[in-house]
Amino acid sequence: MEQRVIQLFHESIEATMNAGELFAPLLVDASQLIVNALLQERKLLVCGNGIAHSNAEVLTACLVNRFEQERPSLPAMTLGCDATVLNAIANETSYNDVYAKQIRALGNAGDILVVFAAGGNSSNLVQAVSAAHDKEITVVAFTGQNVGDTAAILDAQDIELRVPAEQSARIQEVHLLSVFCLCDLIDRQLFGGYA
Repeated sequence: MEQRVIQLFHESIEATMNAGELFAPLLVDASQLIVNALLQERKLLVCGNGIAHSNAEVLTACLVNRFEQERPSLPAMTLGCDATVLNAIANETSYNDVYAKQIRALGNAGDILVVFAAGGNSSNLVQAVSAAHDKEITVVAFTGQNVGDTAAILDAQDIELRVPAEQSARIQEVHLLSVFCLCDLIDRQLFGGYA
């Protein structure tokens, strides 16, 4: 059993290292896109399914509260956290619309949608990206190897960070580390270096 733990750590490190060089310029671009939106008094809308929803909430928490230094709160919200709204849309319309309806209601041109799509072809995330494009909202998509439909509808101005791994756990780990990198870059651009 101990050897299995060591193997999992090694797999995680390998996935992280493989993504690191690939993601570095993309995370810089994503952070600059977000910083420019925030400087224009725009906001981030963030969503994801299943475990990926937790990464969405971590990003929002780090922006609204703080990352590693005290600073003013930044406007971000995780879609799908209001259980009544989520259930009303899912029950009365379709689960495919749970994020798209919120984007249409809350999003404005110039906002940024951050989508966490670790795998599969989730119709609700495809609809979210489509709704964002309709509202002139740029998309930053954290994806995995088998994300298919969500990545296929991204536009040229959107940014996709696709983890070069098959396992969901490795994809989620890289996404979480990427969230922390993104928050670090945003804070440094807006508020300077850490003391």
